[in-house]
Amino acid sequence: MAARPIATLTVSFGLVSIPVKLYSATEASRAISFNLLHKACGSRLKQQYVCVKEDVIVPREDMVKGYEFEKDQYVQFTPEELKLLEEAGTHTADIAEFVPIESIDPVYFDKAYYLAPDKGGAKPYALLARALRESKRCALGRWAARGKQYIVMIRPGGVGNEDGLVMQQLLYAGEVRSIKELEIPDTEVKDAELKLAQQLIEQQASDKFDPSTYTDEVRARVEAAVQKKVEGQEITMVDAPEGGAEVIDLMEALRASLDKKKAPAKAETESRKAPRRVQQAEAAPKKAAKR
Repeated sequence: MAARPIATLTVSFGLVSIPVKLYSATEASRAISFNLLHKACGSRLKQQYVCVKEDVIVPREDMVKGYEFEKDQYVQFTPEELKLLEEAGTHTADIAEFVPIESIDPVYFDKAYYLAPDKGGAKPYALLARALRESKRCALGRWAARGKQYIVMIRPGGVGNEDGLVMQQLLYAGEVRSIKELEIPDTEVKDAELKLAQQLIEQQASDKFDPSTYTDEVRARVEAAVQKKVEGQEITMVDAPEGGAEVIDLMEALRASLDKKKAPAKAETESRKAPRRVQQAEAAPKKAAKR
């Protein structure tokens, strides 16, 4: 099924305007969700809101939103007041600056969208994509939608098409905690330990990320369990695996990790040599017979 755009907008930088179509880059529908049921009869449950003071069910028409400015102290806002506070959608992503792609920590990444050129936008779209790719930079700007204002990063790429453009929503600085809040002690790393760790990294290194090598095993397990339930089968409980032993000697753990990776490679080499040894063994009796 062909992808359907969820919106249209204009990407602008300088005096250049690029009409584009917006597509969701991820599939939220892939998530498995469960509904709450009444255990006795299996019917769906509906949510109700109860006033904590009067202990009565409050209908939706009697609800109002409020902001807690002190403990149990609220200021109320009407729907009209909240509407006035919303950001008006502009249908435009205004580029403010261009920065090196590697300068943005992925911790700031939020939802991703694909951009495709709309009518009349093919040429400037291709120009921006190539310019960003060759300069190894990305564009930063603002985009207003759904009553909110977002920081967006536009970068070249996209799964399976390096000529495309991706618009990535970014989190604001206040939405990302600093790692300095954590207690990370200064710890000496010995040269020998560092060398073994680097060897282990090189041993498991790949030229690029291939997402197809990773599968969602939990999703597959849940889907299989759901199918069994639908077919009237019982689910067999499996004991959870025991946790790994505590690592005491870092050097020994690194050496063991390297040996573990070398073992499969050695076994594969031996298996390739085995047929030759067998042939030699078979040939030996024939030579003896000639003598």
